[in-house]
Amino acid sequence: MPAMSSIPTRFDQPGHPPATITEYQGVRSLHLGTSWVQGAMRIAKPDNIELEYVQMMMMWLLFNDSPRHIVQLGLGSAALTKFSYRRFPKARVTVAELNPNVIAMCQAQFGLPSNDERLDVREMNAMDFVLAPANHGTVDVLQVDLYDEEARGPVLDSPEFYQACYDTLADGGIMTTNVFGDFSNYDKNLQAMELVFDAVVWLPEVHDANIVVIAFKEAPVIDFSVLYERAGQIKKTLNLPAKAWVNGLKGWMLDQR
Repeated sequence: MPAMSSIPTRFDQPGHPPATITEYQGVRSLHLGTSWVQGAMRIAKPDNIELEYVQMMMMWLLFNDSPRHIVQLGLGSAALTKFSYRRFPKARVTVAELNPNVIAMCQAQFGLPSNDERLDVREMNAMDFVLAPANHGTVDVLQVDLYDEEARGPVLDSPEFYQACYDTLADGGIMTTNVFGDFSNYDKNLQAMELVFDAVVWLPEVHDANIVVIAFKEAPVIDFSVLYERAGQIKKTLNLPAKAWVNGLKGWMLDQR
């Protein structure tokens, strides 16, 4: 294992925002040349998901516990990618990340594994990925967390983008996405998703105004007794706070009445 001083702490290939890190109280954070935190990892537990809203991006587990193909748009600090890769050994995990500095930093400082027969981290535009006909109908779970260095709102948020996301999903497919930034972004994104998906649900905001949305290609039948039972299993096997997700879904449904 090389000494920390020999591992790069800045990647700044031109044409893209530089990737840098900070460390505080045992947590390493990723930045893109600004103070905005683009992702985090507890150094003592590198395969855990540190941030609450990123954990919430896994709430598709309430509806699908054995995905075959998980796709991540926007690598961040690779928390979701590593978790999906390690915890679902039968699933393929694909990532579209435009910034080569982010990929290099995740490999150097955040424990991102090398590509293999199950993991495929691609340096490419997320829009190109979801528009590609070869990817349509192939994805069971799509996790979308696309932010630039200013973090004012999702980089891709048009109805055309969400239609392409819908198109990539297989039957029964689910998308989770993080909507963060100026207040106007929330309505814009939710309306764009609702134009396309059969059902769209959002949970109360956590962690500095991040709102996580779950969108279904086909609306599920929701039985809360079943979901709470599944939440207990998720807590037991994956140590994720899934009961809070079910409470959030229940609260959302009550608010819609």
